[in-house]
Amino acid sequence: MIWLKYIITAVVAYLLGSVSVGIITSKLMGGPNLREVGSGNTGATNALRALGKKGGIIVFVGDILKALIASLIGRALCGHDGELIAAVFVIAGHIWPVFFGFKGGKGVSCVCGAIHLPYNPQAVIAYVIALVVICVTKYVSLGSCCLVLSFAILVTIHEAMVGFTCWYGIPWAFFLAALVIWRHHENIGRLLKGTERKLGEKKQ
Repeated sequence: MIWLKYIITAVVAYLLGSVSVGIITSKLMGGPNLREVGSGNTGATNALRALGKKGGIIVFVGDILKALIASLIGRALCGHDGELIAAVFVIAGHIWPVFFGFKGGKGVSCVCGAIHLPYNPQAVIAYVIALVVICVTKYVSLGSCCLVLSFAILVTIHEAMVGFTCWYGIPWAFFLAALVIWRHHENIGRLLKGTERKLGEKKQ
C-alpha cells in the first residue's frame, strides 16, 4: 500500500509542477508567450524581463507555492519520504510540463518551495547564500547554482551530524543540484565568457 501512496505522490506532484504559472500569468497580463521571448524559459527570471517586476514576483511566488503544496501532499501521504519524492516530481513537472509541450522553466523557484519542508534550516541558509550572491554579483544564474549546491552540502553536513538517519537525503539533494545546474549550462557558459546578463541589465 505504501508504494501506491508513493506513486500517487509522484503523479500529483508532477501534475502540479506541470501547471505553468509563467505561461498562465503572461496570458492573463496580455504579455508574450514566455517560450518565444528572452531565454525561452517559463520561470520567474524570464517572466521578470518580459512582464516586469509584478509579473516576475507573481510567477516566482506561484512556482514556490505549487512546490510547497506538492510537498505538503507528499508529507500527508508518506511523511518525510513523500516530501523528497514530491520535490523531485514537482520540479520535473515544472521543467517538462505535460500541459505545455514539455517546455518549462529551469526549476529554481520550485526548488525553493520543495526543499523548505524536508530540510528547513538548511534551505533557509541556502536561500540567504543565494540572495547574497545575487545582490553582490547581480547574476541570478550564479545565485541559483550557489543555492542548490550549498543546500546539498548543508544536507550532507546535517546527515553526518545526526548519524545518517536519512542518508538518501544526500543523493537526493545532489540530484536536485545537478539537475538545476545542468539546466543552467548555457548560463554557466556565458558566465565563463563574461557575457551573461546581469539582473536589470538590458539586452544588447
